[in-house]
Amino acid sequence: MYNLPNFVHMHFGKSADELGDIEKHVLARAHERKIISTDVNAVIAAEASFGERVADGIARVGGSWSFILAFLAFLVVWTLINTVLLMTRAFDPYPFVFLNLILSMLAAIQAPIIMMSQNRQAERDRFEAAKDYEVNLKAELEVLSLHQKIDMRVLTELTALREDVTRLTALLAERGKG
Repeated sequence: MYNLPNFVHMHFGKSADELGDIEKHVLARAHERKIISTDVNAVIAAEASFGERVADGIARVGGSWSFILAFLAFLVVWTLINTVLLMTRAFDPYPFVFLNLILSMLAAIQAPIIMMSQNRQAERDRFEAAKDYEVNLKAELEVLSLHQKIDMRVLTELTALREDVTRLTALLAERGKG
């Protein structure tokens, strides 16, 4: 297909030994004419542990409007029960100390779980960026390879045309003398 050391030096500006792992991987895949893109969602889902899937689920639910509205309804019901319905025998009378304890425990548990999910999302974003870089690099190498092939084809045709013109010029010169 092409002279690898010259190709690497021409397109990367360094020797093959100086290439990074990603560049070597992309170059090998391009040379083998194999696809480099992958389904990022499938890779992430396949590598996720049970705890990571649970954390993502909790973050998905905890960060939704349905959770906020349901929790708001719970707070309203709690307040109504302990102020209006159970005026004399409220199990958590105003200022709702037990409710504050429940809310604090929920926040103490929910915050690290959401942070785990956010860290996982950041890791996913880095993975996607690396995959995008690989795909873009391979596409760029393929475009450069196509340019090189076209340039070689044009050069071959120009050389053939030059030879034809030289031959025709010599032929016309011969006829002109005769």
